[in-house]
Amino acid sequence: MLKVVHDASASNEAAGGSLLDEIVRDGARAMLAAALQAEVAAYIEAFAGELDGNGHRLVVRNGFHEPREVTTAAGAIPVRAPRVNDKRTDEASGQRKRFSSVILPAWARKSPRVAEVLPLLYLHGLSSGDFGPALSEFLGTSHGLSPATITRLTKDWQDEAAAFNKRSLAETDYVYVWVDGIHLKVRLEQDKVCLLVMIGVRADGSKELIALEYGHRESTESWADLLRSAKRRGMRAPVLAVGDGALGFWAAVRTVFPETREQRCWFHKIANVLNALPKSAQPGAKTALAEIWNAEDKDHAKKAAKAFAADYGAKWPKAVAKITDDLDVLLAFYDYPAEHWVHLRTTNPIESTFATVRLRQRVPGVPARPGRCPEQPGRPALGAGAAEGGVGADGGGG
Repeated sequence: MLKVVHDASASNEAAGGSLLDEIVRDGARAMLAAALQAEVAAYIEAFAGELDGNGHRLVVRNGFHEPREVTTAAGAIPVRAPRVNDKRTDEASGQRKRFSSVILPAWARKSPRVAEVLPLLYLHGLSSGDFGPALSEFLGTSHGLSPATITRLTKDWQDEAAAFNKRSLAETDYVYVWVDGIHLKVRLEQDKVCLLVMIGVRADGSKELIALEYGHRESTESWADLLRSAKRRGMRAPVLAVGDGALGFWAAVRTVFPETREQRCWFHKIANVLNALPKSAQPGAKTALAEIWNAEDKDHAKKAAKAFAADYGAKWPKAVAKITDDLDVLLAFYDYPAEHWVHLRTTNPIESTFATVRLRQRVPGVPARPGRCPEQPGRPALGAGAAEGGVGADGGGG
């Protein structure tokens, strides 16, 4: 039997965060380090012509400051800021001049501005290819990084993203994959742009980000481009794909990887069914639905689905059809090892990571919908080693 659920001690997530959380932290750390290096380089270059009596520069690099952590919305990010040796003196006071970072002041340990802007910096740049607006917001001033420096940093980050999206996948065998389209309100200029996310699980149980690209409204064409790219780079067809029913992914995967089986996300499905029912009927329906996805085996799940249809079909046929029409793809997870079921019922590995970003970027005045996993209310769907917190529903999945 393939072991896809591994021990918490060996888990990518055992340290208290999901795989995507760690990727965001790594991306934020790399971007912050690059921005600090660029800021120092620009400062030194501005005074390159100021020399002492021996013809040596008065402003030069001088290694790095001691490492420290800055608390941000992406977590605690270790920072080692570059140091500047400025030998110039102020003519009026006679005091030595000092370099002071506009991006990261020496005293900063927790910055609301950094916390707010890091997701914007990371996601806006990835989606639009333009880090300028995010960097301006990050600095809070017109000083610090010149347009030329921002352009160079943007190119470096785009090159890194391009290298990631071109890496070989020939040596990796993904057993299961989770997919989702993430819509974020981070001042994207493009209309209806979203991030296409695909996470895979290897045969040894380790999770890995396969792709993080932007697409147009989760369209079939966008997903097909992503899947064809992965296939060209050696990716083999996964055994099972888990996702929201509204995605254009399903039409795309049937074309690119027709042998891959489909599993619909139960969390999205439950939300859609309850939305089609009056509030008075929702508590009972939710309990009845739990009898389906939490059944002891597939046969009992089918019996529970028939009971749900009998109880609610006469008054609310549209709500019942959302279950009966998709029953095969809702119950596909029962054909795999029982210890995998809790992982395969939802897209929680993706949803839980982006839930806080969605809440932070949501439209003012529109209430956020509470994120709870159908398996264990108030607890993560992935069990031991999973990302903390429930999933954040976006209401998709028809």
